[in-house]
Amino acid sequence: MTENRDEYDANLELYEKVVATNPEVERKGKTMPYTSHNGHMFSFLTKEGKLALRLSDEDREAFVERYGTELVVQYGAVMKEYVEVPQTLLQDTDELKKCFDLSYQYVGTLKPK
Repeated sequence: MTENRDEYDANLELYEKVVATNPEVERKGKTMPYTSHNGHMFSFLTKEGKLALRLSDEDREAFVERYGTELVVQYGAVMKEYVEVPQTLLQDTDELKKCFDLSYQYVGTLKPK
């Protein structure tokens, strides 16, 4: 468990690093870290320490193809707008920032909650 906890903590630190690149965004959530904009969640860290980003249809398809990843599955259900961020991308803050910003921009187009 310690190894998994260490991995989770390291990924949480990387997540917080990318969140800090956007001054409009604040990381929320104590047990499940996440970000939201206009009442719409657009990123979160799973209990396994995987980062999920919410993207538009077009951006999601391009992301899956480019990074060879898949849609996020939580509690046995596919979260159709969320992609799993590969570990290598999570470790590349500059590259991840571009995807994080796309996610932020996408939920900005949705009707505020």
